[in-house]
Amino acid sequence: MHGSRLFIVSLLASALEAQQIINGQIFTPGIVVVDAPQPDTPLGGDTLHVALDVTANGLLQLPPYPENPISAIYNVSIFLSSYTTGKNFTVSNGTASAGNASLGNIMVQEPGSTVKHINWIWPACLVGDGAPSGDSARGIYNISIRQNFRLNDTNAYTIFDLPIKVTNSIPESSNRPPCDALNNQLLSQDALSASADNFTRIPGTAIQSNGQDGNTGSGLGPQKPEGSTQDGLGAGEMLHWRSAIHWVWIASFVMMLAI
Repeated sequence: MHGSRLFIVSLLASALEAQQIINGQIFTPGIVVVDAPQPDTPLGGDTLHVALDVTANGLLQLPPYPENPISAIYNVSIFLSSYTTGKNFTVSNGTASAGNASLGNIMVQEPGSTVKHINWIWPACLVGDGAPSGDSARGIYNISIRQNFRLNDTNAYTIFDLPIKVTNSIPESSNRPPCDALNNQLLSQDALSASADNFTRIPGTAIQSNGQDGNTGSGLGPQKPEGSTQDGLGAGEMLHWRSAIHWVWIASFVMMLAI
């Protein structure tokens, strides 16, 4: 029994390390750190709220950047997508649409703030309360965060999917955009994996500031400068991150049984 407990603790530790959740912050494979929401949170209300620290907790300066930056985030795009429902909604892809149905450039909002707060109006097809039934579009989704950035003189493009549940109450409102206006083609997991770099930044890794001395150790994978926010619209894949989240919950449950 003692050996089993040691194995379970080891499994749980590895999963937590793979997921990179530290003090409630979720470290994506790139520079962005997610402050909210937490994985698998049931969400609803008037808007989807996402809080992103775009400086890796103060390690990277805010834009504007110099012409040839050593480190910079070029853009951050967000999609809400699900292989369960087949939906892939644009939350923000750099240009605001009519009525802010999709939002504008995340990096330029809230000037001077290292944390960007995204408040996106839920589309009409997600109105309801509780678990989905019938052909409802409610249910399990991923908040898909795409980063096109430069870190310590190396370009990279990453995709990070944070699982949530659209199961809390979303009230009807005349302000809600039609889902068809926001929906995009949902690409396969293989296509999405091929569009992104195999890269994970270790939390605490030095980020060389523009015009300042700094360390350049980054643990970067192969360079893929041709990656863009148009690659792999839609998601539903956590790459290596989603399996880590599920292992955490499974390991926790098994640990309780073992005790």
